[in-house]
Amino acid sequence: MFQKFYWLKKLGPGLLFAGAAIGVSHLVQSTRAGADFGFGLIWALVLIHIVKYPFFQFGPRYATATGESLLDGYKRLGKGVLITYFILNLATMFTIQAAVTIVTAGLAANLFGITTNPIIWSILITLICLALLIIGKYKLLDNLMKIIIVTLTLSTIIAVLIASFNTENSYTFTQILPKGSIEVGFLIAFLGWMPAPLDVSIWQSLWAIEKQKDKSNKFNTKQAIFDFNIGFVTTLILGVCFVSLGAIVMFNSGETFSGSAVQFSQQLINLYTKNLGSEMYIFIAAAAFTTMFSTTITTLDASPRAMTKTFDLLTNKSYKNMYWFWISFLAVGTISILIFFMSEMGVLIKIATILSFLTAPFFAIVNYILISGKHTPKEWRPSLQLKILSWFGILFLIGFSVWFLFSL
Repeated sequence: MFQKFYWLKKLGPGLLFAGAAIGVSHLVQSTRAGADFGFGLIWALVLIHIVKYPFFQFGPRYATATGESLLDGYKRLGKGVLITYFILNLATMFTIQAAVTIVTAGLAANLFGITTNPIIWSILITLICLALLIIGKYKLLDNLMKIIIVTLTLSTIIAVLIASFNTENSYTFTQILPKGSIEVGFLIAFLGWMPAPLDVSIWQSLWAIEKQKDKSNKFNTKQAIFDFNIGFVTTLILGVCFVSLGAIVMFNSGETFSGSAVQFSQQLINLYTKNLGSEMYIFIAAAAFTTMFSTTITTLDASPRAMTKTFDLLTNKSYKNMYWFWISFLAVGTISILIFFMSEMGVLIKIATILSFLTAPFFAIVNYILISGKHTPKEWRPSLQLKILSWFGILFLIGFSVWFLFSL
């Protein structure tokens, strides 16, 4: 019996990618895309997955083929590349962590009760995530994510199926191109974090290195690419699911979302249960909370892991407790933002999402140069088809960024 699930044990970084990606981009942005545009932005969802695919895949491919992370590779391309990443990550990591934590807190307040204070829930969730990472480290995160992603996938698909059978609303699959500064701004933010910012490829490479340390599994490059593909396809399927839920349940409902995390979470769950039935509450609540909790814990692990590695490479030294410094720094910074800048969270999230999109060409170009160059073994350099897709992706990301800047 257990042999049937052996393949699941071999998975790891790919599901961590899914856990990190399926968060604000799916639960909030995808749901709002469906609520505001119906199925009209499915083209954008699918296209951005195709465009970003090679650059995400290059993370585990490079790591397992060379035995070093993308950050090591960035240093090989020049210290300036590594410094640029350090600055960009430092500028966005606190806002990203605050964004995912406050949404998780809002859902926890509605799901578990006890208190509706999002700050208290944010502190509690941050401490729980810290404890899990301190006690179990990577191995616990790896195993925990398998449970979360399976739960999330099943509950979300069930919710979509029931919604599609129960709805009396009419909807169209006509695809649209947003116009006007507000709609274009939403589209860029949607694309910026869908399925995730491109620097998550760096996290992928670090997780792949950690996975290779587990000698009970042979995690080679072929296995790493398969593992990543599983996680990536999962993010695409669930992205379509959340857009569908927004379109089926909320499109033309007349509802407007609150800026409060607790009220937003309550609106989200109420709209679903009102249309799908109160018996669906547990599925909706489970899907929403597991979505955001998985993102919160993976980002809390990944950013400090990346900053630790970057700092070591820049100083040419290895500091024993640097990871714990960065994870503590991130936790304190996140809570401080939520306490003192809660009223500005909407603006901060918008800045972070747009910055993620505008910096995407940088990560795309650097990852492509690294995987195609002399530092990668020839047998694991991208094929001609993957190179063509990469060239298209780079041109698309640059072109879309220019279009956005001129539309301001």
